[in-house]
Amino acid sequence: MNYRHSFHAGNSADVVKHSLLIALIQALQLKPSALTLIDTHAGCGLYNLGSDQAQRTGEAMQGVLRAFADQNRLLNDYRAAVAAVNAGPAPLFYPGSPRILAQLLRPNDALILNEKHPEDADTLRGAMRGIPAAVHERDAYELWLAMLPTRTPRGVVVVDPPYEQTDERARITATLAAAMRKWGHGVTVIWYPLKDRPAHLRWKQQLSRLGIAKFLTVEHWLYDTDQPGIYNGAGLFIVNPPYAFTQGLPPLLEALLAALAPTGHRGEITADWLPAAR
Repeated sequence: MNYRHSFHAGNSADVVKHSLLIALIQALQLKPSALTLIDTHAGCGLYNLGSDQAQRTGEAMQGVLRAFADQNRLLNDYRAAVAAVNAGPAPLFYPGSPRILAQLLRPNDALILNEKHPEDADTLRGAMRGIPAAVHERDAYELWLAMLPTRTPRGVVVVDPPYEQTDERARITATLAAAMRKWGHGVTVIWYPLKDRPAHLRWKQQLSRLGIAKFLTVEHWLYDTDQPGIYNGAGLFIVNPPYAFTQGLPPLLEALLAALAPTGHRGEITADWLPAAR
């Protein structure tokens, strides 16, 4: 599955991903020690929702615009993060994860961004101008391991690939296994699209064999029944989530489910611990 973000910026997957990412970082920041935030597939950093690519799919209509029309206060932090890159009441621009993470930085925190595609990396540097962030142009999986363990006491790695390569899931699995050997206490967030349920279940079985004790999987299925051959939703794997995050998760997920449900569907959003295979 090829998931080029410029076509999908601000869709329902972004709303869920960025709402949870904000909540996760805020929970970690309840402790004063510094964080290093690493985004391995940073993309362009900022997206124009009026661009030809975004307009071609129109997915923001079912994502960020639904979130802005919703009144649930649990989405206030998400809406504020999007509003911060817009001058008016309606979002014309959408912040990618780099700009979301940059808004959350404290003076003692560090932000490391990576984007392998040269054109996107140039755009990313422009989007991050004036923001204290290191921008790299390297293979994402090589950088993931090279940056571990982080220089600060704690850190978060965000892995958000476009799934352009057929071996993407295998590389994630292998790199996560190596990362856990170097940095077993670190927090890792892995985004993934939901399209083929049997293939996804096989991947989760492979991940369970890594033996990770605290492995949370959050999945947002948009439709009441799977729609063959199309994008059915998205999810996050979160390794070592803090207690404060998991305790506040159920009402946030319920708010997201209500705000993003397509017409005629309720869908489903779940949060489960992936059991470590024996």
